[in-house]
Amino acid sequence: MGMPVVHFEITGHDGAKLQSFYSTLFGWKIDASNPMQYGLVAAEEKSIGGGISGTEPGGSPRVTVYIGVDKIDPVLGHAEKLGGKTVMPRTVIPGMVVMALFADPSGNVIGLVENEMPPA
Repeated sequence: MGMPVVHFEITGHDGAKLQSFYSTLFGWKIDASNPMQYGLVAAEEKSIGGGISGTEPGGSPRVTVYIGVDKIDPVLGHAEKLGGKTVMPRTVIPGMVVMALFADPSGNVIGLVENEMPPA
């Protein structure tokens, strides 16, 4: 099997409104009780978890899928050789995630997440 989709993210100008919309529409359990008000979508049977939040000031609404990888930098390098561009280099959020973003040749932004969680 190839590298799996492990997370999704939906962002827009009003994160709380989006959280309510998707919770009501799909019956998703969303927990935004954190300082960033990042709505964590619970992974249910036959699904992956995700996140719903507001955009950064001036940001555009978007949907991003995240692919689980062993190491980010080789995948980013390969994406660039194939015509993609790094949007956000490998970034460590201690105790939470190691992630990066790249754009494919058509401009779609895709996320990468290292399979191992970084130490806190």
